[in-house]
Order: sequence, then structure tokens, then C-alpha cells
Amino acid sequence: MKNSFLFVIIVVIVLSISCKKESPTEIPLKPKLLFKSGFESGVYIDNTAYVDNEDYRYIKGTDNETGFSWPIDILGSTNSGLHYISDDNHQATFAELQRVIGHNGDSTTVLFQKENYEFLDDTQCPYEILDITNGKKDLYIKFWMKLDSASLHQPDKWRAIFEYKTKDYDLGNGTGTGYRLIAFIYTDLNGNPYWHIQGDKDPQNAIWEFDNYDIAVPENEWFLTEFYWKWSDDSDGRTFWKINHKIIADYNGSTTRNSKPIDFIILNQIYGDANPKHQWIDDIEIWDGIPE
Repeated sequence: MKNSFLFVIIVVIVLSISCKKESPTEIPLKPKLLFKSGFESGVYIDNTAYVDNEDYRYIKGTDNETGFSWPIDILGSTNSGLHYISDDNHQATFAELQRVIGHNGDSTTVLFQKENYEFLDDTQCPYEILDITNGKKDLYIKFWMKLDSASLHQPDKWRAIFEYKTKDYDLGNGTGTGYRLIAFIYTDLNGNPYWHIQGDKDPQNAIWEFDNYDIAVPENEWFLTEFYWKWSDDSDGRTFWKINHKIIADYNGSTTRNSKPIDFIILNQIYGDANPKHQWIDDIEIWDGIPE
């Protein structure tokens, strides 16, 4: 009787185990490619001077190699384009598509940007991804870049190369409630270039910042630039910047303020007091996460 009772218990346990359903394994979503272009056949700059549009020039067309179309429209953005600002009737700044030898050693089409001189304090000609409507997202951006050398050895100068701003950034008189991420190349008093990146509440008040003197600033040669941020108003946020796969800075912490969404991204900036300066941009990729 005792053995029969034990047998029943064992059978019940075995059946219970065998009938228990295993929890399905959660497969993480792979990052999605949002945009990719190397300015190849089908892409052009529309130099029409449209009325009341703050002197934007629009890159248009479909890249026949990647299938993605310009203007860039990620995160619900609209009206993205090259923005001529305080440019002395297009004399101080200039942008065009050029055919050059690219980072692979082959002939390729690239975006060329130049600032000849500073007409006013804010003279620049960046490519801006504008009017973002879905700005609480993670983003990974990479592109190839080539810089002139002359502007990189002027003592105590700076040039910005990338940034984003959230809603309500720097409204004046310290009243802004937003956030900016911005990456620079600085030069020291001896004209030696180095990297600088910061997150700030306004240009005079950095929340965090990093200088990197260890990774050399490439001159007159192509290099890979990568930016990533995890959008967060908490400690789980993250920002990194890499040059040729080497970490310039890797910051853990908030990537916004007051939960403000990203308003616009300055993808390829040419701005600063180191003049004249120029750069080439090629093979842009934008993902919603870090690609494998």
C-alpha cells in the first residue's frame, strides 16, 4: 500500500513537470536601418532659393545604390536640408556634391562643405534634420569624414562637427529647459588639435564634458565617425563617440533634460572660428540602435 502511494505521487510529479509549458524565449529586436546614402547617382542639390525658408538648400533624389531618398526624414522629420546662416550671400560658406577618391580608394560622390571666413558670429552651413516629431528614440549615426589640415593648427580655435538639440534649448537669459549634445575639434595654445564633446543646458553651462588628447585627429585623410545615444532622462542613458572604432568618449547618464524630445539634429556641421576650413562627407548610415 505504501509503495502504491509513493508510485502515485511520483507519477503526478512527472506528469506535472512534463505538462509544464516552457516560457517562450524572447528574441531581442535587431536594430533597424533608417537611412543610408553615399550621395550616388540620383542624388542632387536643389539650389532653388525658395521664398521665406531661411535660405535652405535641399538635397533631393533617390540614391540608386541604397534605395534611400533625400531629404532625410527619420523620426518623423520634415524640411531637412543645408542651412546657409549669416553667410554673406553664399560667399562665406559653400556646399556642393563632388566626385573624389573615397575612403575605399575608389571614385565616389561626396558632400563638400566649406567656410571661407566668419561673416557674423553664427556663420555656418550645416545639414539639419528638422522638425522631428518622434524625438524620444535611441539613435546611431555613422559617416565617413575628411578634414583639411590648415584649420586644425591655428592656436586656441574650435570647429563643431555634430550636434543635436532638444525642445526648449537655450531660450536666452538662462531660461531654457532643454539640452544639447555637441562634438568639437579644439586646438590648444600651441595649435595642437584634440577632440571635445559635451552635453549642456546652454553654451556656457556644460552638464558633462570630455576632452580626448590620446586619439589623433586625422588630417587630409578619411576617417569613420560614429555617434550613439540612448534617449533617457535618467542614469540609464548613454552617449558614445568613436573615431575609426576608437572611443573618444563614452558617457553614462541623462541624454536630455526635463524629458524634452529631440527637436533637430545637425548631422554634418561646419561652424567655428578656425577659418578657412573645409570637409568632405560620405556614406551616411542612421540606425535606431547599435548595428551588429
